[in-house]
Amino acid sequence: MTLVKFNPKTNNSLMPGFNDVFDSVFNDTFFSDRMMAKVPAANISESADHFHVELAAPGLKKEDFKLKLERDVLSISVEQVHEDQKQERNYAKREYSYSSFLRSFTLPETADQNGIAAKYNDGVLCIDIPKREEAKVQSRQIEIK
Repeated sequence: MTLVKFNPKTNNSLMPGFNDVFDSVFNDTFFSDRMMAKVPAANISESADHFHVELAAPGLKKEDFKLKLERDVLSISVEQVHEDQKQERNYAKREYSYSSFLRSFTLPETADQNGIAAKYNDGVLCIDIPKREEAKVQSRQIEIK
């Protein structure tokens, strides 16, 4: 028996072209840009004395971000509401747009939650999470007797 991947565009013999209509509607930029959730990409790195989180979120202001720490979970959220209103002689136009995202990261036990610092520069939110002193990698020379 041979397995063949199902392709709805070629395997829909009852109603050819039916899926093409929906593909063109839902792949439209209106749906992809406005209806789909956009969550910024994150880079997480670790060094000997801290954890570092970088969140790519261009086009925002630092005031747009809300950082919240609750029960070892660091949450980063943005919520934007925009209203455009135009009044002309015979008509009124009012448009709304809304966008939001939420990213949450569970902090390890080695994180020093009191020393967390964040800055936003050039479209990247950088969060530094220091490690507790006892968790930092310490190296020393051991004398051989």
